[in-house]
Formats: sequence, C-alpha cells, structure tokens
Amino acid sequence: ALLDGLSRIARECDVPIGVVGHAGDGNMHPNIVVDRADPAGLKRGRRAFDEIMRLGLELGGTCTGEHGVGLLKREWLAREIGPVGVRVHQAIKAALDPAGLLNPGKVL
Repeated sequence: ALLDGLSRIARECDVPIGVVGHAGDGNMHPNIVVDRADPAGLKRGRRAFDEIMRLGLELGGTCTGEHGVGLLKREWLAREIGPVGVRVHQAIKAALDPAGLLNPGKVL
C-alpha cells in the first residue's frame, strides 16, 4: 500500500520519488528528487513530502524511525504523538543530552 501510494504521489506531484528501505520491517526511506533552484519544483516536492507523511500515518506507520526528527518532520511528529508526547521526548533528550551536543538545533 505504501509503495503504491508513493507511485501515486509521484505522479500527482510530478516529482520522481526513489525508495530504499528495510522491506522486512516496513522501514522505508522515500527520496523526493527536486531541483533546489526551481521554486515550483520545491513546492511540488514539499507537497509530495506532506502527502508521504500523511500516507505513512494513515497506514499506521510513523513519520520517523531510526534517524530522529529534524526540522522538516517537526510538524508531522507533533501530529503523530501530540503536544504531550513531544514534551516527553524533549524531556528525555534533555536528560540524556543536557549540553545539547547530539543533533544540535533539531527537534530530537
């Protein structure tokens, strides 16, 4: 269902999406290919990204797995786990990394 959805999103957003991942456990890594110098292409890429996040959550997945959450997925993490969940995650990170050395400037 995810791969079929990614194909649909790629067509609808007119962007190539390559996928690698761990098919055995469903941990997939879609890669949206855009020309960063093309504002319209960036807009289509962002739309594709949001559609991919929405699809993943609708299928019972998560917006992130093994690599943490940076700035692009920040909004989607909040949608997935809610404000209390975000505060819990941030408290755990603060307890384990009080100096903020691990993944500095990111959400988690």
